[in-house]
Amino acid sequence: MRSNGWKQRTADSLMLYVFVGVLFAVGVVFGALAVHALTLEQQQNLSGDLDRFVKTMEAGMFPDVTDAFWSRTVFYGKWIALIGVLGMTVVGLPFVLALDFLKGALVGFAIGTVVSEHGWKGILFALASVVPPNMIVVPAIMIASVAALTFSLHVIRYRLMQSKGKLRPAFTSLCLMLVLMLLAVSAASLVEAYVSPALMRWAAPLLME
Repeated sequence: MRSNGWKQRTADSLMLYVFVGVLFAVGVVFGALAVHALTLEQQQNLSGDLDRFVKTMEAGMFPDVTDAFWSRTVFYGKWIALIGVLGMTVVGLPFVLALDFLKGALVGFAIGTVVSEHGWKGILFALASVVPPNMIVVPAIMIASVAALTFSLHVIRYRLMQSKGKLRPAFTSLCLMLVLMLLAVSAASLVEAYVSPALMRWAAPLLME
C-alpha cells in the first residue's frame, strides 16, 4: 500500500513538473514574440535603454555588489513566498500557474530584446547576463510551484472532497521545500551580484562593435 501510494505521488509530481515546465516554455516563447509586437517608438526607446545599459557595463559601472545581492534576494524571496502563500490558500492555485507563465515571459522578453537588436552577439550577451542566475532561479520557482500545487491538490482531494487525511505532513513538506528554494534563490543572487557583472563586462564590447 505504501509503495503504491509513493508511486502515485511520484507520478503526480512528475505530471505537475511537466505541466509547469510546458507553461514556463510557452511563457518564454510568448515573451520573445512580444518584442516584435512593440510599436516602433517602444522599440526605439527599448533599444536606447539597452545601449545605455551596455555602455554602463562596458565602463565597469556596476551597482554595489552587497546592495545588488540583497535586492535580488529580497525580490526572488518575495516571488517564492508569494507562490507558497497562494498554494496555501488553495484558491490561489491558478495564480501560481500565472506566475510561472509570467516568469517565462520575462525571461523570453529579456532574451528576445537583446537578440532582436544584436543578433548572434545578443545571444552571447544573453548567455552572460540573463542565463546564469536563471539557471538556479527558474528551477527553484518551478520546484516551489509544484510543491504549492501539490499542497493545494492535497487539500482539495483529502480535506474538501473526502474530509480525511492529515494536513500537517503536507503543510510541513511545503514549508520545508519553500525554505530550501529560498536558499537556492539566495545562491542565484550571489551569482547575479558577483558572477554576472564580470560576464557582462566581458560580453558588452561585443555589442558595441
